[in-house]
Amino acid sequence: MLLRTLLEDGSLGLRLLSGEDGLDRRVRGVMTTDLRDPGRYLRGGELVLTGLAWWRGPEDAEPFVRVLVRAGVAALAAGDAEFGSVPGELTAACARLGLPLLAVAEEVGFTEITEYVVRSGSGDGARLLDAVLDRHRRLTAAGGGPRAVLDLLASDHGLPAWLLTATGGHVAGPAHHRAPPGDVAAALARHRLDAVRAGRPGPWETRVDGVPWTVLPVGGAEGGGQGGPGVRETLLSGRLLAARTDGGDDDGAAQRRLLARIAHALAAEQDRHEAARAVGRRLAGETVDLVTGGAPPAEVAARLRMAAPPEGRDAAGPLWQVVVARLEWADAAPGAGRAARAVLEDLLPGTAAVTHGEVGREDADEAVALVPVQEAGPLRAGELPGPGAREVLSAGLGDDGRLTFGVSRAVPSAEGLRGALEEARHARRVAAARQDAVAAAGHEELASHVLLLPFVPDEVRRAFTARLLEPLRAYDREHRADLMRTLEAFLESDGSWTRCAARLHVHVNTLRYRVRRIERLTGRELTRLEDTVDFFLALRLR
Repeated sequence: MLLRTLLEDGSLGLRLLSGEDGLDRRVRGVMTTDLRDPGRYLRGGELVLTGLAWWRGPEDAEPFVRVLVRAGVAALAAGDAEFGSVPGELTAACARLGLPLLAVAEEVGFTEITEYVVRSGSGDGARLLDAVLDRHRRLTAAGGGPRAVLDLLASDHGLPAWLLTATGGHVAGPAHHRAPPGDVAAALARHRLDAVRAGRPGPWETRVDGVPWTVLPVGGAEGGGQGGPGVRETLLSGRLLAARTDGGDDDGAAQRRLLARIAHALAAEQDRHEAARAVGRRLAGETVDLVTGGAPPAEVAARLRMAAPPEGRDAAGPLWQVVVARLEWADAAPGAGRAARAVLEDLLPGTAAVTHGEVGREDADEAVALVPVQEAGPLRAGELPGPGAREVLSAGLGDDGRLTFGVSRAVPSAEGLRGALEEARHARRVAAARQDAVAAAGHEELASHVLLLPFVPDEVRRAFTARLLEPLRAYDREHRADLMRTLEAFLESDGSWTRCAARLHVHVNTLRYRVRRIERLTGRELTRLEDTVDFFLALRLR
């Protein structure tokens, strides 16, 4: 609708204070704000409603108006209730900068103006979004969070949508709609990740099990491929908005416009959430520094109590585990520690205490989480990350990144925290010895031979395995005898001739012939424990 139409309707009692030349501007939405700088939430064409709570003095007028002009809003409408009339300095600033200014009488509510614009729109469902967002801002001010706007989106528009982590974890969604199953959420996250790596900007359309979805980025990079560490961090730690969109061409376009505005609003809320996390991150960093610096247990315990969940602060205290994550890029790009921290925060949503190494320090690529043990019991390395998240993270890392985790045992007090931290770091090194792009190891593996293998120098590995295994490899290349596979199967069958022959689908006599050939080529005997152990380790060290 035109601004002129809004002004000429006497039922609203609006008065033009400046900007008569702009009455033919088209109003494409409504935004209510009392922020001193609302620019990040504006997209252009809005009628901005303000109660002037941001006003502190005449010097505030021009900066505020300049923000609106740069954003391309249609007009500003200011309420009379705060000061009895619109300040003259604001009127003068609008006149100088060419922004139409309307006065809203004290008896006229902003809701009435918003609803009038909605009713006077073209009927396009996306125009209702301004009313939804206005209600969302009020709910957010009352602590409603992302779920408030997603509830409104589902109830007012019949468009259920969910806020997900970069790995498909559930963050928020409408109250009366079941969240997408884990495999569906992982598929949506993978689709978003592939699109970002390919440099395709959102929104993105896809189908999962025949159901159409629209996926949008919430803050961060929308495309650009692998052009830099910022994009890499966003791949692993961004948020996405996913909605089931099943309208026709016109309805689908309207839904996508509506979802883009919702994603914009959620990005602003995500920024506020990040700021709120700063305290927990600071406490985690201080705790880790105290532990590594050998501080008295009482001082560490005081920090732990502050980092504990509220329900555990007055009790004897929860059990704690330490989880260490390390992200490494082939080109040693900066920012890996921040990205690893974001991954841990997504994978461990009940953990507020996560920190990361600072640039320039030895642990710059490392993140540390202090995890209070929940009723379900201690976290196990095999659960971190889950299968769906592991697949998404592996795809995000591509061919030039690795992400490894180490998980400590649960300890009941500050005295045990230093040992738990070292245990988690050792477990992570065990995980790093594996070939997977994403790997995790737990404290239980530190009592196994796998603890020793990561610390064997590369030249020793090569010499040891070549001495034992190269004769078998050479024979296989020349005769296609399958001796290497036979050796592996024999050891995995614990030396059982029958089980090994069944596993290889050969006769026992054929197996016996192959084993004798292995022994002659290597000079070892598979009936001797020492030789069997050497073969076992050589295969593991490959």
